[in-house]
Amino acid sequence: MAIKNHNYQMAKFVISAPDIRHLPKDTGIEVAFAGRSNAGKSSALNALTQQKSLARTSKTPGRTQLINLFEVEEGVRLVDLPGYGYAEVPEEMKRKWQQALGEYLQKRECIKGLVVLMDIRHPLKDLDMQMIEWSVAMNVPVLVLLTKADKLASGARKKQLTEVREALAPLEGDIEVEYFSALKKIGVDKLRIKLDSWYNTPA
Repeated sequence: MAIKNHNYQMAKFVISAPDIRHLPKDTGIEVAFAGRSNAGKSSALNALTQQKSLARTSKTPGRTQLINLFEVEEGVRLVDLPGYGYAEVPEEMKRKWQQALGEYLQKRECIKGLVVLMDIRHPLKDLDMQMIEWSVAMNVPVLVLLTKADKLASGARKKQLTEVREALAPLEGDIEVEYFSALKKIGVDKLRIKLDSWYNTPA
């Protein structure tokens, strides 16, 4: 079966929701993006969709406190999950975010893939591992993007990629690791190809 190529430039904002109870019906196919507050999640979504401000990039990490939903076409959605791990946010709010994240991954039936973004210079923090472990437990495939790859020289970049792949291998999940730079458009094509393959998984 030929894989359909989706036009991510057509993505449009649908809704911001505090938790899964406020999201649209649990049908169609969703791919979620998760990452620490400063991992470059909004920049990655904007690079994917070739829209400068689809996902609002903020100079203040921790601004994305809601689940933001974008529709590429009917029944095909991108989900921007709340950024996590930002130090200056009150504990109460951190707990709410984590609850919303966990609930989404564990209860939302239409999720077909999770993109976890990590700064290539500081990968695999506790909450990153928790997200990946949750996904593996729920049989959700994961694409790890090591963002801001342009900040490292080629050799250092390859070394980080190898180390992260080796660190995640024991989880035995469907996990791929690639490097990414929204600024230099590194890895954007690989991201599109992976999303297309997930969106072509029968619902």
